[in-house]
Amino acid sequence: MDYLTAAIELLQRVRAAEQDAIERAAQVIAGAIQADHLLYVFGPTHAGMLAQELCYRAGGLVPVNPILPPGLTTDVRPITLTSQLERLPGFGAQIIAHAPLEAGDVLIVHSVSGRNAAAVEVAQGAKERGVYLIVVTSLEYSRSVPPRQPGMPRLFEVADLVLDNHAPVGDALVEVPGLSQKVGSASTITGVAILNTVVARVAELLVERTGDAPIFKSANLDGGDEHNRRWLEKYRGRLTYL
Repeated sequence: MDYLTAAIELLQRVRAAEQDAIERAAQVIAGAIQADHLLYVFGPTHAGMLAQELCYRAGGLVPVNPILPPGLTTDVRPITLTSQLERLPGFGAQIIAHAPLEAGDVLIVHSVSGRNAAAVEVAQGAKERGVYLIVVTSLEYSRSVPPRQPGMPRLFEVADLVLDNHAPVGDALVEVPGLSQKVGSASTITGVAILNTVVARVAELLVERTGDAPIFKSANLDGGDEHNRRWLEKYRGRLTYL
C-alpha cells in the first residue's frame, strides 16, 4: 500500500468517526470567541506543527495563541533533547505557568501518544485555571502504552473533549518489504485535517451568530495586509506573537 492510499483511508476513517466530536469542538471554540476569549494550542516537538498550522494562517482564526516553549520545537540542537525534555517532570507545569490563559479560554493539546509529562502537565495546569481542554491524540496508541511517570494520567484521561486522530501505534502507515519499521507519519496529516475542519465550522457558526468571523486573508493577495490589520488591531495586546 502506498502512502497516499493509506492516508486517504485514514482520513475517511476520521471523517466517519469524529464528526460529533468535531462539532462539539467547534461549538465550544465559537462560543469562546464570541465571548471574547482566546484559543491556545500546544504540542511538544513535531506535535507542535498543529500549533503552527493554526497560528497566523491564511484561512485560519485570528484569536489563536500558539504555545511554543524553548526546548520543545524542532529547531533545538541536538534535536534528541526534545524527547528528553518532554518527558521531564515539572517542565510542562512551568510552561503553562507562564502562559497567559484565563478562565473561559480554550486550549488544544496535541500529542499522538499522550504519555509524556510535558503535554499532561500543560493540560492539567490549564484545567486548574478554568480553561476548556480539547485533546488531539490517538486513542489506539495512547491506550497501548503506560504513562511515562507512575501515577500520572495519559493525556486523553484529563481531556474535556478528545479528537481522535486515529494514528496507529507507532504513528507510521506504510509497510516496506524487508524493513521492520513502517514509514510515513499519520498523526500530522489527520491532525491538521481535523483542526482545519474545526476552524471552518467555527467560522460558519460565528457568521451565523454575528455576521462575521475573525479569519486571516493571505498576505500575498492584494488587500490581504489591510484585511488582516483590522483583525490584528482588535486583538493587539492579547496575541502573544505580536
